[in-house]
This record gives sequence, structure tokens and C-alpha cells, in this order.
Amino acid sequence: MSAIEDLCRTVARLRAPDGCPWDREQTHQTLTRCLIDECSELLDTIDRMDLPHMREELGDVLIQVVFHAQLATERGQFDFEDVARDINDKLIRRHPHVFGANKVGTSAQVLEVWEKVKAGEKAAAGKIESTVFKELPPRLPALMFAEEVAKRIEKKQLPAAGVIDAAQVQSLGTQLDEATLGRMLFELSAAARVKGLDPEGALRKECDRVMREVEAELGVDAGAISSSP
Repeated sequence: MSAIEDLCRTVARLRAPDGCPWDREQTHQTLTRCLIDECSELLDTIDRMDLPHMREELGDVLIQVVFHAQLATERGQFDFEDVARDINDKLIRRHPHVFGANKVGTSAQVLEVWEKVKAGEKAAAGKIESTVFKELPPRLPALMFAEEVAKRIEKKQLPAAGVIDAAQVQSLGTQLDEATLGRMLFELSAAARVKGLDPEGALRKECDRVMREVEAELGVDAGAISSSP
């Protein structure tokens, strides 16, 4: 028996009628905070390149996946094998340059292929997005969400001239390096705390404003643009 099979059996045993009271009480919803916490701890080990603890934290993230799969198994919805099979099939589909005849030479070309295959999958499934930014993960931390919004605007050349101060962005970009960026972000966060402001909430509201105004500029054709690769 593989270690993965052992882990799945252990989690199933914890969820059994005579298993652990805490584990038996959990639902998909109650486990969301655990997933966030475990991912955060894993990110910390990656930042520090602490490989022994990274191995441990990867296990803590893995058990979240197994736990959610076990909950679904109990309801006859799907199991861990289905999860692993689906992601393996997706990897093969989205890498035709590796598992097929189409070859590419750069990472940029790989991303283009990935997005085209992804768009084709959505079209085949009838998933037509109604807005330009619909498919961005809403649960991303605000800073990562803002980066994704900016990337979408740049990538699709969306009309943002009256929405974002391009001159200010360009000016800031010329003076930034990683250390300067980190210092500026920390100082802004510290200043927000002094003023009693929520930087996470403020940035998310600004993202909402940018997305809303860009989509208003696009009008009724927004959905068509969002479904393109």
C-alpha cells in the first residue's frame, strides 16, 4: 500500500463513527480557515527555504486536500482518486507541447498554449464569462488580486486610461526594486494601522472600482472579450 493510500485510510478512520470527535464535526466550510493557515505556513517555509519544515508543511496542506476528498466520498460525490485523475488529465491536456506534437521553445509560448487550451475547455463546457474579470479567483489576498487585475488589463489591452493613472504607474515603476517595494508596502501598511484603516479592504475596494469602470468602458461586449484566450 502506498503512503497516499495510508493517508486516505487514516483520514477515513478519523471520520468513522467511532473516530475523532473533532474530525467528525468538520465540514468543507469549517476547514477553510485551516487551509488558509496551512498554506500560509507553507509559504513561510518557502520564503526561508527551510526544506525540512517545507516537507512537513506540504504534508499539512496535503491533508487538507485528502480531508475535503473524504467529505465528498462520504456523500458519494467524488473521492481522492477522482481529484488526482482530474488534475492529471488537465496537466496532459494543457501541455500538448510535451504530450503531443506541438512543440514550443519559450515559457511565454507555453503560457499562450495553456490559455488557449483553457479557453477551449471552457467553451466546450459552455462556461461563457459575463464580465472581463469574472474568472479571477475572488478569494485571493487583495495584493495578489490587484496584481491579477492589472495583468488582465495589460494582457488584453483593456481601456483603462481614465481609470488608472498610467503616468503614476510608470513613474513608480522606474524607481522600484524588490527592497524599495517591500519598504513602501510596509510603510503604507503601518500608516494605515495608525489611521485605523484596513489596507486589505481598501485595496480590494480599489480593485472593484477599477474592474467596474473598465467593464463600463467596454459595455455589452465585455463577455466576449473575457472568453478570448
